[in-house]
Amino acid sequence: MTGKLTIADYPLAETRSSGIRGRRGKSLDEITLAAVLSGDVTMEDLRITPKALADQAEISRSAMRPTLALNFERAAELVDVPQDFIMSVYELLRPGRANDKQKLLDVARAFRKTYKAVCMASFIEEATEVYERRGLFLRGF
Repeated sequence: MTGKLTIADYPLAETRSSGIRGRRGKSLDEITLAAVLSGDVTMEDLRITPKALADQAEISRSAMRPTLALNFERAAELVDVPQDFIMSVYELLRPGRANDKQKLLDVARAFRKTYKAVCMASFIEEATEVYERRGLFLRGF
């Protein structure tokens, strides 16, 4: 998509469907019942892309929804992160699961270095500070 997206572009599927592309490059306009029935459309064509989430973030910002925009940006970073890693991070973020802050800092480093997920790394680092301040590392729940 070209140009800055605004709230007027929401929802993208209705206002800019030709610019929305799936993981294999197929546009939303090319995803038809006939294409599905012929086998020309696969699940990979239906999966969300980092670009689609980044576009949603841009629209959210224009709508003065910065928190929602940040959530879309983090989601965009997670699209290509393996699910087993995401689930292990989820488990560590539950209060009392990580014994010390180093475990979460290691996760933040992995997000940053391995997956180039800078927003997620910052989110984990912020969570680490909050957990430490609230004493959530040592508690058992």
